[in-house]
Amino acid sequence: MNQTPRFRTVLRCSLLLVSLGAVAIACSEAGPDPMTTKPFDAAKQVTFNTPRGGAKADPDKPLEVTVKRDEGRIMDVSVVDATGHHLAGELSADGVRWRSTGALSAGAKYTARVSTEDAEGSPGTRTLAFATSAAKRELSVEFGPEEGEYGVGQPIIAELSSPVEGKAARAAVERGLKVDLKPGAEGAWHWLNDDVLHYRPKEFWPAGAKVTVSNNLQGVKIADKLYGGAPGKPLKMTIGDRMEAITDASSHWMTVLRNGEVINTIPITTGKPGFSTRNGIKVVLGQEYFVRMRGSSVGIGGSEAYNLPVYYATRVTWSGEYVHAAPWSLSDHGSRNVSHGCTGMSTANAAWFYETFKEGDIVEVINSIGEDMDPFGNGYGDWNLDWAEWREGSALVADTRPDGSSRADAARLRPQV
Repeated sequence: MNQTPRFRTVLRCSLLLVSLGAVAIACSEAGPDPMTTKPFDAAKQVTFNTPRGGAKADPDKPLEVTVKRDEGRIMDVSVVDATGHHLAGELSADGVRWRSTGALSAGAKYTARVSTEDAEGSPGTRTLAFATSAAKRELSVEFGPEEGEYGVGQPIIAELSSPVEGKAARAAVERGLKVDLKPGAEGAWHWLNDDVLHYRPKEFWPAGAKVTVSNNLQGVKIADKLYGGAPGKPLKMTIGDRMEAITDASSHWMTVLRNGEVINTIPITTGKPGFSTRNGIKVVLGQEYFVRMRGSSVGIGGSEAYNLPVYYATRVTWSGEYVHAAPWSLSDHGSRNVSHGCTGMSTANAAWFYETFKEGDIVEVINSIGEDMDPFGNGYGDWNLDWAEWREGSALVADTRPDGSSRADAARLRPQV
């Protein structure tokens, strides 16, 4: 009996030995094995809720795949966009309907592959290519600071073109804002308000690290009828040495460290009572060789009024706190606090500080009787939040499990029965 590829006949034979040496051969034929049968075209069996005639699908509506109950059932659905991302979905218990649970991207192309089984158990398959319409509202993102080299305390800033509210929408934004750090380190985004968020590592950036920040939100659904727009140019930063200035307001001395080693100690004066310098970690915001400082610009008048030409000014708050040259109070450096909140030092020391520090470097004030530095709003006080507090400002990692996995990241790429 011949085995033909068309029917893939299976021969089952048994041999019976008898005492006379005769051999009896009993053979039987079975039907086609569904596991080895070429899948049939299930185009008439499977239907999609996508528009006909090449029209584009509405990304705000879920994708549905169905079969008639008496024509079999769906075994598997795979929906993949042009970039290789899978669309999550769920299959009904009876196998007659699959519905997407993940959001379709706007302006994207998809390929859907559906595996079925008919009433006899024979496999079928259908493939459909479709596209979604472009978004009517798009969310753009502007990163800061500008490309360049920064200190270990410089946070990354993301400013959004539209406010984003709600945990799910904010988590979608965080997933699409990628921070690539070499060497790697744990980090997270923190929402300051509905349209601004900052990113920082758990500890300061590693000295010498390379940071690339990119926007992968294009086409991604953020909220109702709001999708990610064009990605724009990635932000690239290089991190310099770990430069820290520890300003002790009680001893009136500043200790400067490079990568953990002391490289200088400087006699200083800080804010006098009533104008005490803020305690806490501050980040260098910029530097100005010359600044005209007027008390009237910060609401100081009367007997405390001042109008001074100031050189070698390194700014650490937006409200006007600097590290700068203060030759008029030279006799007080190292012994008394006489300023209106700034950290003053000799012209030579201020020039050295000005040339040694850069944006993103750390200036920490300790042992002052002043208030604490605000985390946000008056410079970059991000490091004054401990790591647990920082993570609470993230919609994505605030509920991360102890093993590091996140409920928000869990997604089924394929439906399961």
